[in-house]
Amino acid sequence: MTLNDAAKNRLQFLARVIKREKKHLQITSERFFEIEFTEETAKQLDNNVDYSERLDAFVARFSRLQDTLGDKMLPQLLLALNESVRTQIDNLDKAERFGWIRSADEWVEIRNLRNQMIHEYIEDLTILVNAVSRANAYVKVLLGAADNMLKEIKGRGWIE
Repeated sequence: MTLNDAAKNRLQFLARVIKREKKHLQITSERFFEIEFTEETAKQLDNNVDYSERLDAFVARFSRLQDTLGDKMLPQLLLALNESVRTQIDNLDKAERFGWIRSADEWVEIRNLRNQMIHEYIEDLTILVNAVSRANAYVKVLLGAADNMLKEIKGRGWIE
């Protein structure tokens, strides 16, 4: 399948962004979770600037990779394959069928977690700890989805 230059350039750009975002999320996840994140450690966020910044970096990088994959790369990849781009859930169902993600339902849960972490965490430490801990469990899922999409693009010769 031959792509026009604009579509190929967009895929290549997104692939470069995803590779950087993967690396940054892995590093930040490892650094933040050196210490078990509990309600007790969450209570210390106001007094521990370094730990608080690590949390912010984790939330931002988790969210950014999820956004880039689901909102940017997935539709672009579907278009490159001459698939129709529809609602997000329809696109996720296609991604699941193509084997790029494990489950559309799981991806929706990841998206909801992302929203919870960036909008609600300041007020309720229980929500924060639960959401961040669940997000940590999904880091490998995001990295795997990124690898699967990158593999698809590379396999088609659209990136090196």
